[in-house]
Amino acid sequence: METDRLVLRKLERSDAQSFPDNIAADDEVTKFLAGWPENCTVPMVEEILDRWISQYSDLDCYNWAIVLKENGFEAIGQVIVFCWGEITGAPNLGCCLGRRWWNQGIMTEALGTVIDYLLDRVGVARIEAYCDQENHASQAVIEKCGMKYEITKDWACCYAIGHGER
Repeated sequence: METDRLVLRKLERSDAQSFPDNIAADDEVTKFLAGWPENCTVPMVEEILDRWISQYSDLDCYNWAIVLKENGFEAIGQVIVFCWGEITGAPNLGCCLGRRWWNQGIMTEALGTVIDYLLDRVGVARIEAYCDQENHASQAVIEKCGMKYEITKDWACCYAIGHGER
């Protein structure tokens, strides 16, 4: 998928270098992310990428690298759809972006594009996003994308958007 500034593409094994450089090695970026090991190395990222790439054969797998068109092919972030809710059947969104690209509207653009894709092209009825209640920047992005706060459970704020709510 493309926007004016971004390409959202499937992850590739060649992203193994850009993920530690731009995302996984920065404690501020990974502060609220589950699944990234401390002191993340290229071999560790290759293992994670191999697992994610193998999941592309699953029709419910959506996992994109965020690439700035002006930067070429380098992944600067990620949007992933995971954990299709057992109760609601709704997909959950997760995202991350390298710190150098914060506060430029990039994640809002990427996440908004994915929300539109899921609602309009995939045809899901509802999308959810869970965000650490201390992660105010991500909450702001989620809200800018039209998702509405619903409830806080334990550590996470739940946001959702349904078809026709944009």
